Amino acid sequence: MTHPENGEIERFTDHYFNRTKRVIGKFGDCQVTYAIFMRRPVVFAPRLALEWLEETGRERNTKVAVDQRYIEGKWVGAGEPMMYITGSFFHLVDLETIFLQKLGPACVAAYNAWTMCADMPKTAFLAMDARHCAGQEMAEMMAYAASVGSARAKRKVGAVGFIGNATHATAHFFGREQGLGTMPHALIGYAGSTVRAAEMFYDTFPGDPMTVLVDYFAKEVSDSLEVCRRFPDLAAKGMLSFRLDTTGGRYVEGLDPATSYAVLERYSPESIRGYRSEEELRYLVGTGVSAAAIFHLRHELDRAGFDKTKIVASSGFGPAKCRVMAEAKAPIDVVGTGSFLPSNWTETYATADIVEYEGVKRVKVGREFLHRSRPNGAAAPL
Repeated sequence: MTHPENGEIERFTDHYFNRTKRVIGKFGDCQVTYAIFMRRPVVFAPRLALEWLEETGRERNTKVAVDQRYIEGKWVGAGEPMMYITGSFFHLVDLETIFLQKLGPACVAAYNAWTMCADMPKTAFLAMDARHCAGQEMAEMMAYAASVGSARAKRKVGAVGFIGNATHATAHFFGREQGLGTMPHALIGYAGSTVRAAEMFYDTFPGDPMTVLVDYFAKEVSDSLEVCRRFPDLAAKGMLSFRLDTTGGRYVEGLDPATSYAVLERYSPESIRGYRSEEELRYLVGTGVSAAAIFHLRHELDRAGFDKTKIVASSGFGPAKCRVMAEAKAPIDVVGTGSFLPSNWTETYATADIVEYEGVKRVKVGREFLHRSRPNGAAAPL
């Protein structure tokens, strides 16, 4: 991945830090301690930021000590110092911008990934965020964050969590050598039919499990059944999956508002009893990939004798949608999602304040809560 190297840091950091560095160079260095915190609850995902800090310190031949108040994957409350960083003011002052860029977004994405996996502990997740990222560095950060949030959900509730992601470059975060995936909508369009696309994929990758997109022609049920009949052995072995990615502009084949309510009345009546927000109702009985749509496809596959097939659901599966799907107990085997990415970017802003100069506590008025109130063991040198 591309990261600003020592010679480039000046170009990428806030200029007032560069000017401060020159002032320190003129009037003399001192040891300082930074407190790092965020204004919202997060899951601690510091590895990429700390690795960069360690590498930069090594190149500058300076020692930096880190007092981590949490280990990776721990929940951190709003305003709580995550860590204290102590070292040369001259060598640290121009690193703040880039360090915080690598920390805040990862912590929020890890939080989102954790809540999604914890809400749907029996469902596997696939990280499909790469196309939504602003370049390779962000893609690396988000894949790492998903792995941290997933690991927390595995520890806390025994969740299946994220089983992989869509690109080879970041597959190592999920213990894999390569990314996962089968076919995009473009292949269906190229083939001219859903069944023909499945045939072409099977001929190219014989013996591989196959996930077929079934919403291209608005025939989610019909095309799923036709593919099952074309590949009965794969269906019987549990090697055939169907991905629902239906646009929010229409209902899945066979459904409308009335039939969607009827489906949930049959399979998950408690989910539509009581108050529901407009957004929650859309997830349950609305257009696109709703809970009703998933129950409907599952019923039709089972009725035709293809109960070993799996359903992969995608399209807007962020924390809110996952929570509703969990409450409805929608029969989803795998969720393909990039929606663990932070939706409100202002929430990703990590903040650093110097709280000690040469061991003397000093911080701007209003931030006294950042002072170290108790020791947390010896600071770890980087």
